[in-house]
Amino acid sequence: MSAAAPATIWDRVRLGITVGSVALIFLDAVEALAMTTVMPVVSADLNGQTLFAIAFSGTLATGVIGMVAAGAWSDRTGPKAPLFTAVALFMAGLLVSGAATDMYTFVVGRLIQGLGVGAQIVALYVLVARVYPRELHGRIFAAFAAAWVVPSMVGPFLAGVVTEFLHWRWVFLGVAALTAVAFLLVMANLRRTPLGASAPADGIGPSGERTADPVEQDESPSRGAIGVRLLLSAVVAAAAIGAGFAAEAPAAIAWLTVPVCIAVICLALRPLVPPGTLRSRAGLPSVVLLRGLIAGAFFAAESYVPRLLMEGFEFGPMLAGLSLTAAGLAWSLGSFVQGKHGERMGSRRITLISIPRLLLGVLILLAITLSGSMPWLVLLGWGIAGGGIGLLYPRLSVLTLAYSSRANEGFNSSALSISDSTGSAVTLAVAGLAFLTLPLAGSGFATVFALAAAVLVVALIPGLRLGDGPR
Repeated sequence: MSAAAPATIWDRVRLGITVGSVALIFLDAVEALAMTTVMPVVSADLNGQTLFAIAFSGTLATGVIGMVAAGAWSDRTGPKAPLFTAVALFMAGLLVSGAATDMYTFVVGRLIQGLGVGAQIVALYVLVARVYPRELHGRIFAAFAAAWVVPSMVGPFLAGVVTEFLHWRWVFLGVAALTAVAFLLVMANLRRTPLGASAPADGIGPSGERTADPVEQDESPSRGAIGVRLLLSAVVAAAAIGAGFAAEAPAAIAWLTVPVCIAVICLALRPLVPPGTLRSRAGLPSVVLLRGLIAGAFFAAESYVPRLLMEGFEFGPMLAGLSLTAAGLAWSLGSFVQGKHGERMGSRRITLISIPRLLLGVLILLAITLSGSMPWLVLLGWGIAGGGIGLLYPRLSVLTLAYSSRANEGFNSSALSISDSTGSAVTLAVAGLAFLTLPLAGSGFATVFALAAAVLVVALIPGLRLGDGPR
């Protein structure tokens, strides 16, 4: 009698779920990368240049609410219903933005998108935990990261083509239609897969430590606790949006407002993440903190890369959008390496490879900005940075599930995504304000890249305290 074939993410049981889930990530990537390319045209067409930054940071901010809601909901009932709601919100936001006739309506659509994207990420993480055994987690997260390859290769360029020869609205409306197809594929396969509500399985506490008696662990938070989490997530979102709007105020007022908003975010964030996260406690807290730091540094810098090429070197939108291609391809390669060799390499080695690569990429951008020459080196620099984050980013997802039990998969997954979105929103807000008010050597771009480099240096602290999960 022959031995059973080893489980893979592409076996008959999981094939449909894998394809559909990767397709959803793929379409999220298309929308995110296309948005960076078309946003200057959208803001000009709708006469909303002052709301340019909020169209980015507002989506990240409302995503925090979606993450908390989906995390608690998934812990109580399983990920099916949260995933359905998340995709519906994402599609609704795309339709509102695509049909908008003024910038305020467009921003409302982006805020709705944020709710959907945030909830979808968490629901998919819990889905991974329920459908795939632990030894396949690295592979499925590598597949998620690889779903950015084609969008990175052609997404920004095609978004520029669609915008120039058709209309920017088709970027949003087209993604909405394709999302519906991908979602139907996932749900058709999930109908036959029992996922259920979670229950304590291995005695791992919310902060990643093993508990003495898993039976005594609370199975799920009360409705009152969930309500408090939702309220706190709304406070985090409001403060992050407030930090983004601060750029419209006079500089003196703005630099007083932003620290207050950050302080409010830190206070409201504490119950939404594992204990000790803001103090970089070893284990899961450092995993969650590091995600916010590297996401903030990377995405704050990336949001200014096409703009640097367009304003500083007179590139057109299509060519400027190609600057994201090298990073996307390198990200995918780094994720492939992590999926195949991550367990053997270990978290410390991955950190010591990844963060210096990210830092080198940002410093190359800074050098290009200060010299005012060699703009094509952006492809090299940002490709180096993409490889660094591609190796580290999925490793943090793997570690989050390794430190989790069935009772807290939703909470921990939402905490990781909350840190990701909040770190990005806050860093973008600070970078936007610094770009306008604190030019370095006469260049706001240099200030942004210097800020990103400083955040990456700080990221080494939690990066060396990750651990490799409970054995």
